[in-house]
Amino acid sequence: MDWIWKSILLVLIGMFLLRIAGRKSISQMSVATTVIIISIGTTIVQPIANHELGKAIGSAAVFILTLLIVEQLQLKFNWFEKLMSGKSKVVVEDGKLNLPNLKRMRFSVDQLEMQLREKGITSIADLETATMEPNGQLGYVLKRHARPVTVGDLEALLKQGTWSTESNELFQEVIQDGHSRPIDSKIQ
Repeated sequence: MDWIWKSILLVLIGMFLLRIAGRKSISQMSVATTVIIISIGTTIVQPIANHELGKAIGSAAVFILTLLIVEQLQLKFNWFEKLMSGKSKVVVEDGKLNLPNLKRMRFSVDQLEMQLREKGITSIADLETATMEPNGQLGYVLKRHARPVTVGDLEALLKQGTWSTESNELFQEVIQDGHSRPIDSKIQ
């Protein structure tokens, strides 16, 4: 029965070690998922070498159960989530690199620039904020001048001018054979 405790200990130690390894070693998967996959992969090989299929299946089940428990604990306790998954780190503030955070994460400026290019960002100066998320992904907010135009922006511009965004107005114009509001003769 000591294999149960060894399995739990292996998962927890593995998660902690991958957490220390940093964000760039795990891109999409969470730390817990990565450890479980590695553990199950290792466990699958064990029955071939040791002819102990029951323990291998039991260990895999304990790995999954541990994952579920860890995920529940992360939902309930913020300190546990920070310990196991980490938290977002600011890497760009107001268009300037946060070099101390990049150094702490062992993340080079070249690696950051590569991720920015993949997101279609051409200048660090265009960033209001950028964060490295616990899963290794980059989160960012562009400065106002660099943001794409939204439907809301267009509607605000149209309301400022003589054009209306109401689609019914265009049909009323046809029915009434004239504009509901006077139109400047230069653009008519």
